[in-house]
Amino acid sequence: MNKEPNFSIKSISFDENYRPAENTRITTNFANLARGESRQENLRNTLRMIDNRFNTLAHWDNPKGDRYSVELEIISVEMNIGSERSDHALPLIEILKTTIVDRETNERIEGIIGNNFSSYVRDYDFSVLLLGHNKDRAGFSTPDNFGDLHGKLFKSFVNSSTYKEHFNKPPVICLSVSSSKTYHRTENRHPVLGVEYQQDEYSLTDEYFNKMGLKVRYFMPANSAAPLAFYFAGDLLGDYTNLELISTISTMDTFQKIYRPEIYNANSAAGKSYQPSLKHEDYSLTRIVYDREERSRLAIEQGQFAEEHFIKPYHAILEQWSAHYAA
Repeated sequence: MNKEPNFSIKSISFDENYRPAENTRITTNFANLARGESRQENLRNTLRMIDNRFNTLAHWDNPKGDRYSVELEIISVEMNIGSERSDHALPLIEILKTTIVDRETNERIEGIIGNNFSSYVRDYDFSVLLLGHNKDRAGFSTPDNFGDLHGKLFKSFVNSSTYKEHFNKPPVICLSVSSSKTYHRTENRHPVLGVEYQQDEYSLTDEYFNKMGLKVRYFMPANSAAPLAFYFAGDLLGDYTNLELISTISTMDTFQKIYRPEIYNANSAAGKSYQPSLKHEDYSLTRIVYDREERSRLAIEQGQFAEEHFIKPYHAILEQWSAHYAA
Protein backbone atom coordinates (compact mmCIF):
# COMPACT_ATOMS: atom_id res chain seq x y z
CA MET A 1 0.00 0.00 0.00
CA ASN A 2 1.31 3.45 -0.89
CA LYS A 3 2.34 5.78 1.92
CA GLU A 4 -0.67 7.91 1.02
CA PRO A 5 -3.76 5.84 0.18
CA ASN A 6 -5.77 6.81 -2.85
CA PHE A 7 -9.15 8.17 -1.73
CA SER A 8 -12.21 8.83 -3.86
CA ILE A 9 -15.42 10.66 -2.96
CA LYS A 10 -18.99 10.12 -4.07
CA SER A 11 -21.94 12.27 -3.06
CA ILE A 12 -25.71 11.90 -3.18
CA SER A 13 -28.41 14.31 -2.05
CA PHE A 14 -30.30 13.43 1.13
CA ASP A 15 -33.81 14.57 0.28
CA GLU A 16 -37.31 13.08 0.33
CA ASN A 17 -36.49 11.02 -2.79
CA TYR A 18 -33.27 9.56 -1.35
CA ARG A 19 -32.74 5.83 -1.75
CA PRO A 20 -29.61 4.27 -0.23
CA ALA A 21 -26.99 2.97 -2.68
CA GLU A 22 -26.30 -0.74 -2.53
CA ASN A 23 -22.96 -0.30 -0.76
CA THR A 24 -24.28 2.21 1.80
CA ARG A 25 -23.98 1.12 5.43
CA ILE A 26 -27.57 0.37 6.37
CA THR A 27 -27.01 1.30 10.01
CA THR A 28 -26.30 4.88 8.94
CA ASN A 29 -28.85 7.35 10.35
CA PHE A 30 -30.02 8.58 6.97
CA ALA A 31 -30.12 5.15 5.31
CA ASN A 32 -32.15 3.73 8.18
CA LEU A 33 -34.80 6.42 7.70
CA ALA A 34 -35.11 5.72 3.97
CA ARG A 35 -36.43 2.18 4.31
CA GLY A 36 -39.85 0.61 4.69
CA GLU A 37 -43.38 1.79 4.03
CA SER A 38 -42.91 5.14 5.76
CA ARG A 39 -39.66 6.04 3.98
CA GLN A 40 -40.81 9.17 2.15
CA GLU A 41 -42.83 10.48 5.08
CA ASN A 42 -39.83 9.80 7.37
CA LEU A 43 -37.54 11.77 5.10
CA ARG A 44 -39.97 14.65 4.61
CA ASN A 45 -40.61 14.99 8.34
CA THR A 46 -36.90 14.78 9.18
CA LEU A 47 -35.99 17.53 6.71
CA ARG A 48 -38.83 19.71 8.01
CA MET A 49 -37.58 19.23 11.59
CA ILE A 50 -34.06 20.25 10.53
CA ASP A 51 -35.30 23.44 8.81
CA ASN A 52 -37.51 24.38 11.75
CA ARG A 53 -34.66 23.87 14.21
CA PHE A 54 -32.31 25.93 12.04
CA ASN A 55 -34.70 28.88 11.84
CA THR A 56 -35.34 28.79 15.58
CA LEU A 57 -31.61 29.15 16.25
CA ALA A 58 -30.96 31.64 13.39
CA HIS A 59 -33.65 33.99 14.64
CA TRP A 60 -32.02 37.35 13.84
CA ASP A 61 -33.38 39.12 10.71
CA ASN A 62 -35.77 36.18 10.45
CA PRO A 63 -39.13 37.48 11.74
CA LYS A 64 -41.29 34.72 10.21
CA GLY A 65 -38.87 31.90 11.10
CA ASP A 66 -38.70 30.63 7.53
CA ARG A 67 -35.70 32.41 6.01
CA TYR A 68 -33.37 29.39 5.80
CA SER A 69 -33.41 25.78 4.70
CA VAL A 70 -30.69 23.15 4.95
CA GLU A 71 -29.63 20.87 2.11
CA LEU A 72 -27.73 17.70 2.95
CA GLU A 73 -25.31 15.66 0.87
CA ILE A 74 -24.15 12.20 1.89
CA ILE A 75 -20.40 11.99 1.26
CA SER A 76 -19.12 8.43 0.77
CA VAL A 77 -15.35 7.95 0.99
CA GLU A 78 -13.68 4.97 -0.65
CA MET A 79 -10.05 3.93 -0.41
CA ASN A 80 -7.91 1.98 -2.84
CA ILE A 81 -5.47 -0.50 -1.32
CA GLY A 82 -2.55 -1.61 -3.46
CA SER A 83 -4.37 -0.63 -6.66
CA GLU A 84 -5.54 2.43 -8.54
CA ARG A 85 -8.50 0.53 -10.00
CA SER A 86 -11.89 1.76 -8.85
CA ASP A 87 -13.26 -1.79 -8.66
CA HIS A 88 -10.74 -2.44 -5.86
CA ALA A 89 -12.02 0.51 -3.82
CA LEU A 90 -13.24 -0.28 -0.32
CA PRO A 91 -15.95 1.77 1.44
CA LEU A 92 -14.28 3.57 4.32
CA ILE A 93 -16.53 6.21 5.90
CA GLU A 94 -19.70 8.22 5.29
CA ILE A 95 -20.24 11.76 6.50
CA LEU A 96 -22.71 14.58 5.79
CA LYS A 97 -22.16 17.96 4.18
CA THR A 98 -24.57 20.80 4.92
CA THR A 99 -25.45 23.70 2.62
CA ILE A 100 -27.52 26.61 3.91
CA VAL A 101 -30.02 28.20 1.54
CA ASP A 102 -30.94 31.82 2.35
CA ARG A 103 -34.36 32.30 0.77
CA GLU A 104 -34.20 36.07 1.29
CA THR A 105 -30.98 36.65 -0.67
CA ASN A 106 -31.09 33.45 -2.79
CA GLU A 107 -27.59 32.76 -1.52
CA ARG A 108 -26.20 29.26 -1.03
CA ILE A 109 -23.81 29.17 1.93
CA GLU A 110 -21.39 26.32 2.46
CA GLY A 111 -21.99 24.59 5.78
CA ILE A 112 -19.95 22.05 7.74
CA ILE A 113 -18.55 18.73 6.54
CA GLY A 114 -18.76 15.84 9.02
CA ASN A 115 -21.85 16.00 11.21
CA ASN A 116 -22.94 12.36 11.15
CA PHE A 117 -20.12 9.79 11.10
CA SER A 118 -20.29 6.19 9.89
CA SER A 119 -17.40 3.79 9.44
CA TYR A 120 -17.10 0.10 8.64
CA VAL A 121 -13.82 -0.09 10.54
CA ARG A 122 -15.40 1.53 13.61
CA ASP A 123 -18.20 -1.06 13.41
CA TYR A 124 -15.52 -3.74 13.40
CA ASP A 125 -13.64 -2.19 16.32
CA PHE A 126 -16.69 -1.79 18.57
CA SER A 127 -19.03 -4.59 17.46
CA VAL A 128 -16.52 -7.37 16.73
CA LEU A 129 -13.07 -6.69 18.20
CA LEU A 130 -14.16 -5.05 21.48
CA LEU A 131 -17.02 -7.50 22.11
CA GLY A 132 -14.75 -10.47 21.44
CA HIS A 133 -12.00 -9.06 23.66
CA ASN A 134 -14.37 -8.71 26.64
CA LYS A 135 -16.43 -11.86 26.07
CA ASP A 136 -14.95 -13.96 28.90
CA ARG A 137 -13.39 -11.22 31.04
CA ALA A 138 -14.51 -10.25 34.50
CA GLY A 139 -13.79 -6.54 33.98
CA PHE A 140 -14.03 -4.31 30.92
CA SER A 141 -10.88 -3.43 28.99
CA THR A 142 -9.83 -2.44 25.49
CA PRO A 143 -7.47 -4.41 23.22
CA ASP A 144 -3.94 -3.14 22.66
CA ASN A 145 -3.80 -0.35 20.07
CA PHE A 146 -7.60 -0.13 20.00
CA GLY A 147 -8.64 2.45 17.39
CA ASP A 148 -5.09 3.12 16.14
CA LEU A 149 -5.65 1.90 12.58
CA HIS A 150 -9.00 3.65 12.23
CA GLY A 151 -7.53 6.89 13.58
CA LYS A 152 -4.67 6.80 11.10
CA LEU A 153 -6.99 6.05 8.18
CA PHE A 154 -9.21 9.00 9.12
CA LYS A 155 -6.28 11.40 9.55
CA SER A 156 -4.83 10.21 6.25
CA PHE A 157 -8.12 11.08 4.52
CA VAL A 158 -8.47 14.52 6.16
CA ASN A 159 -4.85 15.37 5.26
CA SER A 160 -5.20 14.06 1.70
CA SER A 161 -5.26 16.13 -1.48
CA THR A 162 -8.70 14.61 -2.20
CA TYR A 163 -10.15 16.11 1.00
CA LYS A 164 -8.57 19.51 0.37
CA GLU A 165 -9.90 19.61 -3.20
CA HIS A 166 -13.48 19.14 -1.98
CA PHE A 167 -13.66 20.84 1.43
CA ASN A 168 -12.35 24.13 2.80
CA LYS A 169 -12.38 23.45 6.54
CA PRO A 170 -11.66 20.50 8.85
CA PRO A 171 -14.63 18.27 9.75
CA VAL A 172 -16.86 18.60 12.80
CA ILE A 173 -18.57 15.42 14.01
CA CYS A 174 -21.57 15.78 16.32
CA LEU A 175 -22.68 12.80 18.43
CA SER A 176 -24.70 11.91 21.51
CA VAL A 177 -23.10 12.28 24.92
CA SER A 178 -22.20 9.04 26.71
CA SER A 179 -24.70 7.40 29.07
CA SER A 180 -21.77 6.12 31.19
CA LYS A 181 -20.52 9.60 32.17
CA THR A 182 -21.78 12.54 34.22
CA TYR A 183 -21.63 16.03 32.72
CA HIS A 184 -21.45 19.28 34.71
CA ARG A 185 -22.78 22.61 33.50
CA THR A 186 -20.26 25.47 33.38
CA GLU A 187 -20.71 29.25 33.27
CA ASN A 188 -19.43 29.38 29.68
CA ARG A 189 -22.16 30.25 27.19
CA HIS A 190 -21.88 30.61 23.41
CA PRO A 191 -24.53 32.57 21.45
CA VAL A 192 -25.25 29.58 19.15
CA LEU A 193 -23.79 26.45 20.76
CA GLY A 194 -25.38 27.38 24.08
CA VAL A 195 -24.15 26.45 27.55
CA GLU A 196 -21.00 24.35 27.86
CA TYR A 197 -20.82 21.15 29.90
CA GLN A 198 -17.69 19.34 31.07
CA GLN A 199 -17.00 15.89 32.48
CA ASP A 200 -14.33 14.45 34.76
CA GLU A 201 -13.09 11.78 32.37
CA TYR A 202 -13.41 10.96 28.70
CA SER A 203 -15.66 8.19 27.40
CA LEU A 204 -14.40 5.36 25.20
CA THR A 205 -15.88 7.18 22.19
CA ASP A 206 -14.04 10.39 23.17
CA GLU A 207 -10.75 8.49 23.34
CA TYR A 208 -11.49 6.77 20.02
CA PHE A 209 -12.09 10.10 18.30
CA ASN A 210 -8.96 11.53 19.91
CA LYS A 211 -6.99 8.93 17.94
CA MET A 212 -8.65 10.40 14.84
CA GLY A 213 -7.07 13.75 15.73
CA LEU A 214 -10.31 15.23 17.11
CA LYS A 215 -10.84 17.01 20.43
CA VAL A 216 -14.24 17.17 22.11
CA ARG A 217 -16.40 19.83 23.78
CA TYR A 218 -19.97 19.47 25.01
CA PHE A 219 -22.59 22.17 24.46
CA MET A 220 -26.35 22.31 24.99
CA PRO A 221 -27.95 24.74 22.50
CA ALA A 222 -31.05 26.75 23.35
CA ASN A 223 -34.23 24.64 23.53
CA SER A 224 -32.26 21.36 23.55
CA ALA A 225 -32.89 18.70 26.17
CA ALA A 226 -29.28 17.53 26.54
CA PRO A 227 -25.73 18.49 25.55
CA LEU A 228 -24.25 17.32 22.25
CA ALA A 229 -20.66 16.13 21.85
CA PHE A 230 -18.76 18.12 19.20
CA TYR A 231 -15.56 16.54 17.84
CA PHE A 232 -13.24 18.92 15.95
CA ALA A 233 -9.61 19.46 14.99
CA GLY A 234 -8.99 23.22 15.31
CA ASP A 235 -10.96 25.89 17.18
CA LEU A 236 -14.65 24.99 17.33
CA LEU A 237 -15.72 28.49 18.41
CA GLY A 238 -13.34 30.44 16.17
CA ASP A 239 -13.07 28.46 12.93
CA TYR A 240 -16.76 28.28 12.03
CA THR A 241 -19.47 30.90 11.52
CA ASN A 242 -22.70 30.95 13.49
CA LEU A 243 -24.67 29.71 10.47
CA GLU A 244 -22.20 26.84 9.92
CA LEU A 245 -22.55 25.76 13.54
CA ILE A 246 -26.35 26.04 13.37
CA SER A 247 -26.39 23.77 10.31
CA THR A 248 -24.68 21.06 12.37
CA ILE A 249 -26.82 21.58 15.48
CA SER A 250 -30.11 21.52 13.56
CA THR A 251 -29.14 18.40 11.61
CA MET A 252 -27.71 16.33 14.45
CA ASP A 253 -30.16 17.46 17.14
CA THR A 254 -32.92 16.25 14.81
CA PHE A 255 -31.26 12.86 14.27
CA GLN A 256 -30.72 12.44 18.01
CA LYS A 257 -34.37 13.24 18.78
CA ILE A 258 -35.30 10.38 16.43
CA TYR A 259 -32.67 7.85 17.54
CA ARG A 260 -32.24 8.69 21.22
CA PRO A 261 -35.55 10.29 22.28
CA GLU A 262 -34.98 9.26 25.92
CA ILE A 263 -32.08 11.76 25.99
CA TYR A 264 -32.73 14.35 23.27
CA ASN A 265 -36.53 14.45 23.24
CA ALA A 266 -36.88 14.26 27.02
CA ASN A 267 -39.68 16.35 28.52
CA SER A 268 -37.26 18.06 30.94
CA ALA A 269 -33.86 19.51 30.07
CA ALA A 270 -30.49 18.51 31.55
CA GLY A 271 -29.68 20.20 34.86
CA LYS A 272 -26.42 21.35 36.45
CA SER A 273 -25.24 17.77 36.88
CA TYR A 274 -26.44 15.42 34.17
CA GLN A 275 -26.06 11.72 33.39
CA PRO A 276 -27.81 10.65 30.18
CA SER A 277 -29.85 7.44 30.28
CA LEU A 278 -31.58 5.40 27.59
CA LYS A 279 -33.81 4.02 30.37
CA HIS A 280 -35.33 7.45 31.03
CA GLU A 281 -39.11 7.21 30.60
CA ASP A 282 -40.27 10.84 30.57
CA TYR A 283 -39.82 11.64 26.88
CA SER A 284 -41.80 12.17 23.68
CA LEU A 285 -41.57 10.23 20.43
CA THR A 286 -41.29 11.89 17.04
CA ARG A 287 -43.62 10.86 14.22
CA ILE A 288 -40.71 9.14 12.49
CA VAL A 289 -40.56 5.33 12.34
CA TYR A 290 -37.30 3.78 13.54
CA ASP A 291 -36.21 0.31 14.71
CA ARG A 292 -33.28 0.69 17.14
CA GLU A 293 -32.93 -3.04 17.85
CA GLU A 294 -32.52 -3.78 14.17
CA ARG A 295 -29.89 -1.05 13.88
CA SER A 296 -27.84 -2.53 16.75
CA ARG A 297 -27.96 -5.98 15.15
CA LEU A 298 -26.92 -4.63 11.78
CA ALA A 299 -23.91 -2.88 13.34
CA ILE A 300 -22.54 -6.29 14.33
CA GLU A 301 -23.24 -7.71 10.86
CA GLN A 302 -21.46 -4.81 9.20
CA GLY A 303 -18.55 -5.07 11.61
CA GLN A 304 -18.23 -8.68 10.52
CA PHE A 305 -18.38 -7.55 6.88
CA ALA A 306 -15.45 -5.19 7.54
CA GLU A 307 -13.49 -8.00 9.16
CA GLU A 308 -14.12 -10.38 6.23
CA HIS A 309 -13.56 -7.94 3.35
CA PHE A 310 -11.09 -5.44 4.79
CA ILE A 311 -9.29 -6.38 8.01
CA LYS A 312 -8.39 -10.01 7.24
CA PRO A 313 -7.54 -9.82 3.50
CA TYR A 314 -5.40 -6.70 3.89
CA HIS A 315 -4.05 -7.34 7.38
CA ALA A 316 -0.36 -7.46 6.40
CA ILE A 317 -0.61 -4.39 4.14
CA LEU A 318 -2.53 -2.42 6.76
CA GLU A 319 -0.05 -3.37 9.51
CA GLN A 320 2.88 -2.26 7.36
CA TRP A 321 1.21 1.01 6.40
CA SER A 322 0.10 1.76 9.96
CA ALA A 323 3.61 1.16 11.33
CA HIS A 324 5.10 3.71 8.93
CA TYR A 325 2.26 6.24 8.97
CA ALA A 326 3.07 9.76 10.09
CA ALA A 327 0.29 12.35 10.13
